[in-house]
Amino acid sequence: MKVEKFKIIQFIRELIIMIDKEMDNFPKKDIELKNRIRTNSFDILEIAYEANTTEDIEYKKKLLQKMIAKIKIIDFLLNLSYDKEIITSKKYCKFGNKMDDIIKYTTGWSRNLA
Repeated sequence: MKVEKFKIIQFIRELIIMIDKEMDNFPKKDIELKNRIRTNSFDILEIAYEANTTEDIEYKKKLLQKMIAKIKIIDFLLNLSYDKEIITSKKYCKFGNKMDDIIKYTTGWSRNLA
């Protein structure tokens, strides 16, 4: 895997790879849940790249807020997966740690814009 110089992108890539790897055993009846988790994780990557390339500070702040909202959606979906006993508590914590890193770097990035 390519290592990104931009740390937040690296964390998001690692989250996406983790989601693909750890969610192979999703039951067919809950495949929509898995698809939503994957889709939102790719959306976060796209938003991060867009925020990194835009010069408009206000737009960048909105994108960063949107990233945090998407992370919270993923957290909800993963929590639902845990409640349905599709993923273990260990996997849920692993995902949570990666998402915490992303939120921490995103809020720090946002604060540096002011």
